[in-house]
Amino acid sequence: MKHSEQLQKLKQTPEWDVIIIGGGASGLGTALDAASRGYKTILVEAVDFAKGTSSRSTKLVHGGVRYLEQGDISLVREALKERGLMAQNAGHLVKNQSFVIPNYNWWGGYFYTIGLTIYDMLAGKLSLGKSQYISKKKTIELLPTIEQKGLVSGVIYQDGQFDDSRLAINIAQTAVEKGACLLNYTKVVNLLKDNNNQVTGVQVKNQETGELFELKGKAVINATGVFTNSIMKLNDKVYKKYIVPSQGIHLVFDKSFLPSDHALMIPKTSDGRVLFAVPWHDKIVVGTTDTLIKTHSLEPIALEKEIEFVLETAQRFLSKKPTRADVLSVFAGLRPLAAPEKEGKSTKEVSRSHKIIVSETGLITITGGKWTTYRKIAEDIIDKAIVTRNLPKRECKTEHISIHGNLKTTTADRENHLYIYGTDIPKLLELQNQEPELKQKLHPNYDYTLAEVVWAIRYEMARTIDDVLSRRVRLLFLDSRAALEASEKVAQLLAKELGHDETWIKKQIQEFNTLANGFLLTEFKKN
Repeated sequence: MKHSEQLQKLKQTPEWDVIIIGGGASGLGTALDAASRGYKTILVEAVDFAKGTSSRSTKLVHGGVRYLEQGDISLVREALKERGLMAQNAGHLVKNQSFVIPNYNWWGGYFYTIGLTIYDMLAGKLSLGKSQYISKKKTIELLPTIEQKGLVSGVIYQDGQFDDSRLAINIAQTAVEKGACLLNYTKVVNLLKDNNNQVTGVQVKNQETGELFELKGKAVINATGVFTNSIMKLNDKVYKKYIVPSQGIHLVFDKSFLPSDHALMIPKTSDGRVLFAVPWHDKIVVGTTDTLIKTHSLEPIALEKEIEFVLETAQRFLSKKPTRADVLSVFAGLRPLAAPEKEGKSTKEVSRSHKIIVSETGLITITGGKWTTYRKIAEDIIDKAIVTRNLPKRECKTEHISIHGNLKTTTADRENHLYIYGTDIPKLLELQNQEPELKQKLHPNYDYTLAEVVWAIRYEMARTIDDVLSRRVRLLFLDSRAALEASEKVAQLLAKELGHDETWIKKQIQEFNTLANGFLLTEFKKN
């Protein structure tokens, strides 16, 4: 997947069947769906693939235990089916994860065991394993640092866990392999319309060179997540809110706060939300919050009240109490919730199911949805495009398309940090052997090597330090200080591979420093 080749393809194609705006989970899934059905497909992303919401999730592939409690059976059933398909199609990135719910009252164990047995049944043959009630002793054995005071019992259940932005990059590669054209740093600046006010294409700007291109296409799909409303402003004469952004934050701690292969799930926190502490890349990710946000940005910042809430809840349930000083990284993500029909609904009540809107201009917009159901969302979008934009009817093929890197036979060796590359591992090792200087570590405390940086630039379209350290190698999300320390090495490699000068290097490092500061938890963050 090379930037120069994709740009060439854009210039050489006079007309497309499907134009997708937005390179997050829904957009990338749609590109793969459309290309695999044989439609001429292009996807443009203003910044980098999965830069927004799609790299900032709780790293779970799940049906959503909370939605079951809310009675949204159809969403849970759909998500559980998709969870099973993701595990089959991207086995190198999606793993079966055990979760333990600790109970501090006598009825909790029975209540959650019954609920989770229904959850397992809804998964049918794609179930990841049976839920069961466990004793207090067993709960402590599985979660050694759980708060033992008042603990009565536990419930263990299975769900999925994954690396979100790595999957996004692999879906992008798969879409390219199926013939799609994908470009990051290519921003839609205008919608093209005919005399009947029908959308016929988009005008895009190459963010690196400033060059403008007009892309003509039969179906234009707006999959811009929290930025949906800004594309809608280009489309509608009358402005209406299509999405409400809700912010979720996560704090990352050292594994010693939960030294276990099991994840912790708190089904009811003080404000009625769910909290997870999940092992991820040898760290613990704790979250999330659900705060309605008035404005959205590419780099949302965790609010002080959110940080306090996650810390306090973690301290209440863990015997080793994490403090602000223990936070290795804090990341915030915005969820593009479909705007409710009625004003005043709380974010916990706004449905997580997706909604497809077809405007009078013919623009197709996707709102809502979640990572786990990305494939189904894409299928629904292209089915809608066939009906409304006169595309030749072709069946969806993605249910059994193996995602780039998928290990079909063996399971990933997760002790080796390179497991996220799946079938690309031998090529990465070969790159290190051909260019031995690339065996050097990116940071003394981590196993990442310079080869992974070069790989990201050459074959995964990374263009900036942020692309490399946030979404190809996940260092910024795991340890923001280490990422800052590694940034200069990454800038040098980018400049060498992409032909940039010293001025560019300095500017890049400066920009990354500003961005990475948002992931650092200072003694007190004022908002």
